[in-house]
Amino acid sequence: MIGRISKTLIRLRDLFRFRKFPGVQIHPSAVIDVPCEIGSGTRIWHFAHLYEGCSVGVDCMIGQNVMIGPNVSVGKGCKVQNNVSLYEGVTLGDGVFCGPGCVFTNVINPRAEIDRKHEFKPTLVRSGATLGANSTIVCGTTIGKFAFIGAAAVVTKNISDFEMVVGNPSRIIGHICVCGNNLPRDEWREATCRECGRLYALSPSGVRIIETSEIEQKPDD
Repeated sequence: MIGRISKTLIRLRDLFRFRKFPGVQIHPSAVIDVPCEIGSGTRIWHFAHLYEGCSVGVDCMIGQNVMIGPNVSVGKGCKVQNNVSLYEGVTLGDGVFCGPGCVFTNVINPRAEIDRKHEFKPTLVRSGATLGANSTIVCGTTIGKFAFIGAAAVVTKNISDFEMVVGNPSRIIGHICVCGNNLPRDEWREATCRECGRLYALSPSGVRIIETSEIEQKPDD
């Protein structure tokens, strides 16, 4: 009798999920607290836990044992690999990759006996960025668009667009293309990705892609 009741409850839960989150694949072991938002095409795997108030965009992959905390925002097309916890205060842009065991924090100076929930510091990971396996992102920082954080790196300050960093604390070792390949490391004002052909400009304000329209308007030498 108990077994039948359990199976019935599981079917009812799955039916609720199907109606509440159409087009979303949710493993039976995952815990979804409502209300929350999950975009169509997203897959949520074993033992993941999505808290009330979080938002996950379309076509995301949420790996095994991932925790997405209250009011966390995950953009479309993100991949959050196994054993990642996105605590309250974290925002991921579109197309962000979080490697296995990537770590986020939301308090600078935690103590078990002191409640510092009113001191949460926000962390922003902009679109296209990659966070390597076991990297640690200290709260209050911003990771730029298409930046690349090496495995096990510890980020303690803001990282600009297209920067590639490694180490503890993290240090810049170069720049990286949208396609994920290294850009030339010599002194340059312009650089072309050897893999995809995108053209980049380096200025005091940082690295940016040179649009096709700019190339067409550029006078001949």
